[in-house]
Amino acid sequence: MESFLRKADEPSRRRFLSRTAKSFLGVSLLPVATSHKLKAAAAIPARKPTARNVIYLYMGGGMSHLDTFDPKNGNQRSLPIATAAEGIQISEHLPLTAQQMNKVNLVRSVNSTQGAHEQGNYFMHTSYTQRGTITHPGLGAWILKHEGRTNRTLPGAISIGNSGIGSGFMESKFAPLVIGDAEQGLVNSTRPENLSKEQFDDRLLLADQFNSRFQSRYDQKHVRAYDSMYDDAIKLMRSDDLKAFDISKEDEALRDAYGRNGFGQGCLLARRLVENDVRFVRVYLGGWDMHNSIYDNIQKKCNTLDNGLATLLQDLERRGLLEETLVVLATEFGRTPQINENDGRDHYPRAFTCLMAGGGIQGGRAHGVTDRDGARITDGKVTVPDFNATIAYSLGLPLEKTIYSPSRRPFTVAHKGQPIMSMFS
Repeated sequence: MESFLRKADEPSRRRFLSRTAKSFLGVSLLPVATSHKLKAAAAIPARKPTARNVIYLYMGGGMSHLDTFDPKNGNQRSLPIATAAEGIQISEHLPLTAQQMNKVNLVRSVNSTQGAHEQGNYFMHTSYTQRGTITHPGLGAWILKHEGRTNRTLPGAISIGNSGIGSGFMESKFAPLVIGDAEQGLVNSTRPENLSKEQFDDRLLLADQFNSRFQSRYDQKHVRAYDSMYDDAIKLMRSDDLKAFDISKEDEALRDAYGRNGFGQGCLLARRLVENDVRFVRVYLGGWDMHNSIYDNIQKKCNTLDNGLATLLQDLERRGLLEETLVVLATEFGRTPQINENDGRDHYPRAFTCLMAGGGIQGGRAHGVTDRDGARITDGKVTVPDFNATIAYSLGLPLEKTIYSPSRRPFTVAHKGQPIMSMFS
């Protein structure tokens, strides 16, 4: 390999490095050039951040708003029930969450332009529509790019149950660490039992010797990024902070309350991680794509969500973490008001519900209104970038600050989105 790199011309070397380490390409923070200035919809007032961390619960597949957080009387089969928030009703399938609604602000008027899963998921996580020429960063990457990690040992962003959206055109160090199973925690994170400390250190030294010549010859940003990631992994392996990933240390009754499933235990792990200053934790719950037999499946899925979400809100409040932790629940789109021929609901991006709690958000309220069938937004329309701008605003991120991709294209954290100011205390 080194022989090839030595003999190759400069363009060939660049192509090789680009292909082998393309995920480590960096970006630069630059002042906005006049010719590339993004159009600002309105001046956004400065505000001291009220959230330090985010727990982002993602309902993969398109959660039905009509059977969860925006039920309607009449021809719908998921009946509304009263909640701890006066005048706000949610589905009968979420009785535990109903008791926590005084902490929650529902956004019942989200509208997306994307009606397919992959595109809708991408749009919700990045505020940008998919392009073949560039990959955009997720929210966790934006947080770390602007503000960095709080805990210098643990990763700044973690995704549980699903990989989610990575760092896009930003350096790979801003991508979330993926945890497949919350109960297993961070696998392969300790020294193998068959190796002594001395043997392990010898192997690290040998690997460093192999790498050092290449790193000195190709002292480039993406090569240094890989070296930095390697050092961070070793530092974590030797740190007491690894205990944050071990949910077996939690009380058994609390684990039962969260739900003995991937989502419930993922919510518990998320609480442990923000407790240890991880900035952004995403927990995935899939299976909401119910084109068939929705009423045979919705109650079980809602039960999983209900236990995890309600217990998470209670647990964060009891530990004094809710005021500084923004809990977000989102999905790529809603479901059709009409039941189809297969007794299910189809994709519906025109109107759906997401929510926020904690982190300076006023609880016990609902923003936006849909009509009697849940088909049309009649007041308070919120675009996907608006929703994401609200998250960023609570964190104090600079909404109008531009970051340039390696191709010199300008981007902001929530593309032209405006925060929903009425949601804040």
